[in-house]
Amino acid sequence: MIPGRRRAAVMSFSVWVFGALMLQSVSSQNAGFVKSPLSETKLTGDTFELYCDVVGNPTPEIQWWYSEINRVDSFRQLWDGARKRRVFISTAYGANGVSVLGVSHLTLDDAGTYECRASNDPRRNDLHQNPATTWIRAQATVMVLQKPSIAASEHVTLPVEGDSLTLQCNLSSAHSAHQESYWMKNEYEIPETRSPNRNTEYRLHRPRGDDAGVYMCVYTFEIAPPANATIEVKSVPEITGHKRSENKNEGQNALLYCKSVGYPHPVWTWRKFDNGEFKELDNQTGRFFVNSRENYTELHISDLDISLDPGEYHCNATNVIGSRIEKSVLRVRSHLAPLWPLLGVLAEIIILVIIIVVYEKRKKPEDLQDDDDLAGPVKTNSTNNHKDKNLRQRNTN
Repeated sequence: MIPGRRRAAVMSFSVWVFGALMLQSVSSQNAGFVKSPLSETKLTGDTFELYCDVVGNPTPEIQWWYSEINRVDSFRQLWDGARKRRVFISTAYGANGVSVLGVSHLTLDDAGTYECRASNDPRRNDLHQNPATTWIRAQATVMVLQKPSIAASEHVTLPVEGDSLTLQCNLSSAHSAHQESYWMKNEYEIPETRSPNRNTEYRLHRPRGDDAGVYMCVYTFEIAPPANATIEVKSVPEITGHKRSENKNEGQNALLYCKSVGYPHPVWTWRKFDNGEFKELDNQTGRFFVNSRENYTELHISDLDISLDPGEYHCNATNVIGSRIEKSVLRVRSHLAPLWPLLGVLAEIIILVIIIVVYEKRKKPEDLQDDDDLAGPVKTNSTNNHKDKNLRQRNTN
């Protein structure tokens, strides 16, 4: 009996150990890449970003390392704020580990091999362990080329003398064969501006406020990234649309807006003209909410008060060139305003009924006597007719 019991106990223990190992294998997962960084070619002065997404249980730790192109065995770890704060690293841990490495204002020395390392091995930071066995790695090569030299027109402020404005760019030097050039405004390509010329220009006829913005001449190359130069065309803001008036009932919400053209984008402010003074409105003034973005602004007023909110509201658009102001008038009506037409009709009916009743009650007695006189002659004529009939009958006899 005793050996049998021991055999059963050993089997139970073996099953427990096997189950524990299986549970551990199911609950834990080695680190693996969901997204690896990709190699890029950039120009001096540009910015690059590399992405790394890893999965595992527990969530793996992520690190970034760097090596010069010809020294792949001498990696150095990168930290956020390195290279005079041109390096930025953003990492978030959840179900996955996600990290972004970026380097701005690139120089030729930033070229090299960038490596994303990930590990959830408990021994990953043990100096006696070989990192090659505890960390997984994904590499990307970043090439940095000297930016071509582009001579561009100076920045311009409208209005300008004459009827037109010409923007010019000239590609003076490049390390790769030039393909074509084209123009962009506010990050959108301008149609019908592509050409194979190294010297390119774009003409504005009678430029106005809506022609202001950021213009860019772009050159493309066979084996190098596109290069560009920027020309700013500035102007004072011009408010091209606003709500001149708004009619609302008390308790409702009101919306006033203004939109403009011009560059740089203006700073918007709202003010109310009250008792000869201007009162500035913002999101800290209770029922007033201001929502502004670039060349558009809105003023929301909630729960209108008939005694406080009616009046003039002014939107102000200001940039470094100048400012413009437009006025909107807000009218607030009583709760009974929708009933006024019905009340007017009802009042007219009541007045008409009163007039009729008063007229009937104040009818003069002479009018009644005249009615009796009109009835008398009719009776007399009837009697005379009978007398005439009798006379005719006697004469016949």
